[in-house]
Amino acid sequence: MQNNLALFAEIPHTFQVIAWGVLGVLLLIVFVVLINFFSIWIRALFSGARVTYTELIALRLRNVPVGVVVDTRITAVKSGLEVTIDDLSTHYLAGGNIEMVVLSLIAAKKAGIRLEFDRACAIDLATKGTGKTVLEAVKTSVNPKVIDCPNPASGKVTIDGVAKDGIVVKAKARVTVRTHLERFVGGATEETIIARVGEGIVATIGSAGSYKDVLEHPDSISKTVLGKALDSNTAFEILSIDIADVNVGENVGARLQAEQAEANKLIAQAQAEVRRAAAVAVEQEMLARVQEMRARVVEAEAQIPLAMAEAFRSGNLGVMDFFRMKNIQADTGMRESIAGAGGPGGAGGAAGSQTKTPGN
Repeated sequence: MQNNLALFAEIPHTFQVIAWGVLGVLLLIVFVVLINFFSIWIRALFSGARVTYTELIALRLRNVPVGVVVDTRITAVKSGLEVTIDDLSTHYLAGGNIEMVVLSLIAAKKAGIRLEFDRACAIDLATKGTGKTVLEAVKTSVNPKVIDCPNPASGKVTIDGVAKDGIVVKAKARVTVRTHLERFVGGATEETIIARVGEGIVATIGSAGSYKDVLEHPDSISKTVLGKALDSNTAFEILSIDIADVNVGENVGARLQAEQAEANKLIAQAQAEVRRAAAVAVEQEMLARVQEMRARVVEAEAQIPLAMAEAFRSGNLGVMDFFRMKNIQADTGMRESIAGAGGPGGAGGAAGSQTKTPGN
């Protein structure tokens, strides 16, 4: 019985030990937290950018670098910017660069450019992974930059256009632009500016009556192109377009005419070859018909002896008639030989003909 009473007497003492132990652990945790965040809290306090321990603990629980966020807010407050811890931590968790955003806001404020925190965060996220930064966009808005047209990285050296007289004109342009922050997110990039300027230069050269007009007034190209509002829906505002160089290229018109003449010649030759082949075919056909007619003549001549024999048998042809016919055939053959040979042989043939005449 006494042992049970002693046990019950010791129970409150055990609870007290546990309670004091838990309290000690809590105090130790609080002490560690205070020591850990004390320097940051003091730095923010004396910088005029006060921050509570609750905000510091919340940053640590969200795995956000407390020192970076607090130092960035101190920089913003010292520059007269109203930026909260929640704004910075939210942008950091979204994958943004809070230091670059604050620096861009400071640069915009110093330059008198209106730039809100949300807009700066949007530009920072839009330029992530592109090699550009929101600070660079603000600097370009303050200090315009020059874009070479065409881009040397593309491998092209000049922009080529053909005037109405067929002469190629090669031009280089330098485009001065500055960033339009309101259109930076969602606006077209430098490649679009280069493409539009190149298209405008080619169109202007093509509308020129002669290459001499372009060489005499190169500023007409920049004036015409600049008046087409090529910077619409882009992230930049075109300030000026300067023609850096203009050269004369080949005579495309003459080359095209020469190629057309060569093509016409080949067509004419092909048509002549077709006509020649047709003529040869007709000639061969005529030769075949001549041979056919000759065969018919030979066939008809072969029937003459048979007809003469039949005439002798029937009494329609006498001996004198036969010799008279032979004499006529000989006379005809002699005349044909004279007409074919000509020259001295003709006299002998004529004498032979006269010799046969008395025999008739």
